[in-house]
Amino acid sequence: MDFLEIANNRQSCRSYNEGKAVEQEKLDKILEALRLAPSACNGQPYYVTVCKGENAKAVAEATSGLGMNKFAVQAPIMLVISEAAYVKSAALGAKVKGNDYRSIDIGIAAAYITAEATAQGLATCILGWFDDGKIRKICGLDKPVRLVITLGYASENDKLRTKKRKNIDELVKYI
Repeated sequence: MDFLEIANNRQSCRSYNEGKAVEQEKLDKILEALRLAPSACNGQPYYVTVCKGENAKAVAEATSGLGMNKFAVQAPIMLVISEAAYVKSAALGAKVKGNDYRSIDIGIAAAYITAEATAQGLATCILGWFDDGKIRKICGLDKPVRLVITLGYASENDKLRTKKRKNIDELVKYI
């Protein structure tokens, strides 16, 4: 599968096959893609906690406030991405330029995770709605949680949806 095929096939899964576990080999490839993701000054200012079993269910419940993300409890794995310290050069650059490189790096890491998951035949959904305090407690984290990614096999009824995207001329300008 080339990258455009991955991009066309990747979507936010809302229905997981609860009975099908993710193979460790596939999870290892996804985590290797995370490790290889580019970041400011190669600092990788994030940490990923892989939650399975009851921990995954507890994290999923912490993403379901106000009725959001009800499907998350079906996913066998929850990937919790939390902040880690900047390396000195990235910290200096962020301060001087007023740019939040950590958020950019976490976004790139999430893109690599979800792209490799798609290449492995798995489904994902990136969640930004969650209870930070609850998830920190479940995972034993002392830094803010920034994203949670559900991971598993899509159920048969989670069919590929038509992508609704802007036209290229609304996104790109040649000068």
